[in-house]
Amino acid sequence: MRRLIAIVLTLAALTALCVPAFAEEIEVTDSITVSGDYDWDRLADQKITLNVYNWGQYISGGDSDSEDVLGPFEKLTGIRVNYTTFDSNESLYAKLKSGGASYDVIIPSEYMVGKMIGEGMLSPLNFDNIPNFSRIGEEYKGWDFDPDNTYSVPYTWGTTVLIYNTKMVEEPPTKWADMWDVRYANNILMFNNSRDAYAIAAKKIGLSMNPASVKEVSQVMEELKAQKEMVQAYVMDEIFDKMEGGEAAMAPYYAGDALTMMDEQPDLACVHPEEGVNFFVDSMCIPAGAKNKEAAEIFINYMCEPAVALLNIDYIGYSTPIPEVWEMLDDDLKYSEIAYPGEDVMEKAEVFTTLPDEINAALDSQWSEMKSYDAEGSGWMVIVVLLLALALSVFNIWRKVRKKWRDNY
Repeated sequence: MRRLIAIVLTLAALTALCVPAFAEEIEVTDSITVSGDYDWDRLADQKITLNVYNWGQYISGGDSDSEDVLGPFEKLTGIRVNYTTFDSNESLYAKLKSGGASYDVIIPSEYMVGKMIGEGMLSPLNFDNIPNFSRIGEEYKGWDFDPDNTYSVPYTWGTTVLIYNTKMVEEPPTKWADMWDVRYANNILMFNNSRDAYAIAAKKIGLSMNPASVKEVSQVMEELKAQKEMVQAYVMDEIFDKMEGGEAAMAPYYAGDALTMMDEQPDLACVHPEEGVNFFVDSMCIPAGAKNKEAAEIFINYMCEPAVALLNIDYIGYSTPIPEVWEMLDDDLKYSEIAYPGEDVMEKAEVFTTLPDEINAALDSQWSEMKSYDAEGSGWMVIVVLLLALALSVFNIWRKVRKKWRDNY
């Protein structure tokens, strides 16, 4: 009898060990269940308002047929969320550096995380409050910008792509260099931030996206100056209206947003340019001196809940660092070559590194100079480029008409 009891107890113990750590769940809405062994409402009586600062169109927020994930968080925790957005890492950095606003959760990209760590702008995380960090895939942890993940929890990842309007291009573009094609003068959009724009011009001439010297910065800026007369506008979030509205022929942007635009506008397509693309990881962080650090960690843990992460990824189209969320995706996104590119793309992909102060300063100053380059006296150049493009189009039409006439007669 004792032996039987011992066997039963042993089997019970083994069974307990095999039960997933997140077995118990709390149903918040029909679509959102969360781990039941986490004290979600421990700060409910403190009437906290959490200031969250994220990229535009980067969460399932209840608009455009998406399901709201912020309301259920407030219901679950009793913590109110004040949610605002930025359009680039540089604008996020400038806002925090100025001290003009106070945020509890921010979501910068890898190179900006590294820069902020170096300047003491981020707070170390207490992972006792973020047990869902264990759900993050190992390949998305331990990057050079934060090798021990002391300050950051991956939110999404992705690549840059070249988006184009199939009705406005003669041949589908295949490389970044196509953005310098005079046929598309005044029909090209370009990133309105120094790091992404630099990366494209650098890859065009066979250099790294990460400048090794001030001389390299100057060399690449000359490429951007040469392109400027063909650029209709330097954009970030404005790209959605312009590309979906057929206002430009091509533009670089991020893969997740490209998928969103292609869903809205069937004339759009995109490609990973052959010179190589940027591979980025955006992470959730807490600024140094944040007023509500524990509440911020509760929010980060919530965003890593599979049901919540699934809603976010399904809506924004970006790639998930949580393997079990990838398993839950619909096949069209799960096997998308845009969201989850193959080895041929990833082998040539490059990650931004945190630049030395001297190079970073040169990049910022020369980018500003490039943006204002010949701003008042370049109108005649625009006319020349447009006339060249028109002449080329007329020549192509004449060749086709001539060939057709010769074939018939």
